[in-house]
Amino acid sequence: MNRGPISTFIEHHYRHFNAAALMDAAKGYEKHLLEGGKMLVSLAGAMSTAELGISLAEMIRQDKIAIISCTGANLEEDVMNLVAHSHYKRVPEYRDLTPEQERDLLDNHYNRVTDTCIPEEEAFRRLQAHLLDVWKAAEAKGERYFPHEFLYQVVLSGVLEPYYEIDPKNSWILAAAEKNIPIIVPGWEDSTTGNIFTSYVIKKQLNVHTVKTGIEYMIYLTEWYRANSGGKGVGFFQIGGGIAGDFPICVVPMMYQDLEWEDVPFWSYFCQISDSTTSYGSYSGAVPNEKITWGKLDVNTPKYIVESDATIVAPLIFAWILGQ
Repeated sequence: MNRGPISTFIEHHYRHFNAAALMDAAKGYEKHLLEGGKMLVSLAGAMSTAELGISLAEMIRQDKIAIISCTGANLEEDVMNLVAHSHYKRVPEYRDLTPEQERDLLDNHYNRVTDTCIPEEEAFRRLQAHLLDVWKAAEAKGERYFPHEFLYQVVLSGVLEPYYEIDPKNSWILAAAEKNIPIIVPGWEDSTTGNIFTSYVIKKQLNVHTVKTGIEYMIYLTEWYRANSGGKGVGFFQIGGGIAGDFPICVVPMMYQDLEWEDVPFWSYFCQISDSTTSYGSYSGAVPNEKITWGKLDVNTPKYIVESDATIVAPLIFAWILGQ
């Protein structure tokens, strides 16, 4: 592969400590794909609001990612950025905000994520109306779908196109929808759109069963893993920690411990980008070797951990994979 300037810079300068871990993880990811492996990427935190889609969407388009696991927030916030980008408010001095200034942001319908405020009216409500339409349409036909499938229906229908405020090639949800890659969204209820759906159920305007559940996501992932883990197998690239990572990685021990299926392959590559402190029972901060004891990784599984900020590290690793 011909290396572009970013990759050339990384290879020349990133020689030690976390920089070397980044380089090793990127080369391991590349080797895994070259040998015919597939990759799951998990997104915790607020990666969509951090506009990771700029690099993630191209990874999806170039078939460098086979499946994604993400929080409900990351699922919706990529689309919110797509349709309301100009209304976002950046607060670089966020560390100095007083409680009164935080309340002022709320009163002006801004929800803050570190240094970036999501505009409630332009982002949440713009998406809400179109989600309600597909929820109601499914219910009227007696159909049920996963949260990501409903979002795919909205973005592929074209109803949001008049609102686009960024180049659509930088939306990872659009790229994923166009490729129709599977997305696992554990704990979708813990998101704005999950809360909105709940409100309609409480108001008896929608049936709770219209949106499929987390247990059904685990069944869906089980079927996908069984169909895709042959040969080199499936790798696991984890951005952050939490449920976005822990839920999907557990499918392997579930299959051979609880279903008692034989010959279930372990995840065949593992990398985590995290700045979580490694101590005191933290899953996000657990070193990869701990996962061996839980039946997720094998002794010889290539394992990497880059202890740094994912908004810095992930685009660099993706740039290497893409040869940029």
